[in-house]
Amino acid sequence: MTLEQLRIFVAVAEREHVTRAAEMLNVTQSAASGAIASLEARHDIKLFHRVGRGIELTDAGQMFLHEARAVLARAASAELALSEYGGLKRGNLRLVASQTIAGYWLPERLAAFHARYPQIELSVALANTEGAARCVLDGEAELGFIEGSIDEPGLAHWKIGTDRMLLVGRAPADAITNAWIREAPWVMRERGSGTRSTFEDAVRARDIDPRDLNVVLTLPSNEAVLAAVRAGVGHAVLSHLVVAPAIEARALFALPFDLAERPFFGLRQKERYRSKAADALLDVIKSFGGPFDWII
Repeated sequence: MTLEQLRIFVAVAEREHVTRAAEMLNVTQSAASGAIASLEARHDIKLFHRVGRGIELTDAGQMFLHEARAVLARAASAELALSEYGGLKRGNLRLVASQTIAGYWLPERLAAFHARYPQIELSVALANTEGAARCVLDGEAELGFIEGSIDEPGLAHWKIGTDRMLLVGRAPADAITNAWIREAPWVMRERGSGTRSTFEDAVRARDIDPRDLNVVLTLPSNEAVLAAVRAGVGHAVLSHLVVAPAIEARALFALPFDLAERPFFGLRQKERYRSKAADALLDVIKSFGGPFDWII
């Protein structure tokens, strides 16, 4: 079994398509098919179901995908450790961030890092808080940036910034009572997102069960939620980073609802190699000011 076979298997599994995986890896379709066939023949097991013209992972393939990703992450970490003997002149830093951070908070800091270390390639994956934690824990990203807290003993978890949340709607309101909260139509992010968990914690603090809310629409992105509120579907709680332009344009109004300032957190797998590039990025983030608790 080779690293190249593992890379091909992971690419095919993630795309559920041999041709697209081959194009991404810049190999021929026959080479990709041959790598999968070789793995299956060597271990006398089927990794994919062939369903018509498509493919999907078998139970064995699902198990193997997790292990293959872990092996590739360890190989990438080993390669990075060797390359860094030459200093921060080349390399790749893999990050994962939740939506608000990736779309609004992180870009300015990545631009500053790139200006200082132009030879370091940055790649950023997008996931909600729970997904980002899994990516860091599995080694798919070296650093994660999330909006919610995570209880995972394998991850170092420290504050890197703060955010202010706002309740917004298309019309102003004088007061927000518990009865109003229960009756209002709500547009929500998906479960597992830091934005949703922050709002649910706030209503619990007012002795309201989040299950009693009138949730009329659940959407997978801040932008989709914002668009729905602007269209009059309902109300939402979103980061001020997301809604500030709409409020300034008076397309939306911030309503009088007390929400505690929420922290942004950094994540790092405790037992993996700490790259110079990751430490350099954290130094750049710290230089922007604001809270930064070094607990790693």
